[in-house]
Amino acid sequence: MGKNVYSKETKWAVVKDKMSGQFSNEEIMDKYGIKNVSQIKTWMRWYRDNEVHRFNQPIGKQYSYGLGPDSLSEEEKKERQFNHYKQENEILKKYLEIEKELKKK
Repeated sequence: MGKNVYSKETKWAVVKDKMSGQFSNEEIMDKYGIKNVSQIKTWMRWYRDNEVHRFNQPIGKQYSYGLGPDSLSEEEKKERQFNHYKQENEILKKYLEIEKELKKK
């Protein structure tokens, strides 16, 4: 039985679905064909720890110093970082809206 390989698009989609709070782990696993919940937890940990460069690395290849494939330019790395912060900002805004609504009740 071989290792499963998930595209970076799938990994990002899983993180986005999980952060939205609209789907349970089981629903996400069914939707994307993920076999183990620990995979979702790993991707979420990478996202929370700002290790988004790991979404693009191949299986078995751990980039410890350069934070990503050598083929990425500084501009591409900065663009990824910017997208990460942008998503984080959207999530925080949503959280604040929910918190505001709950305080009204």
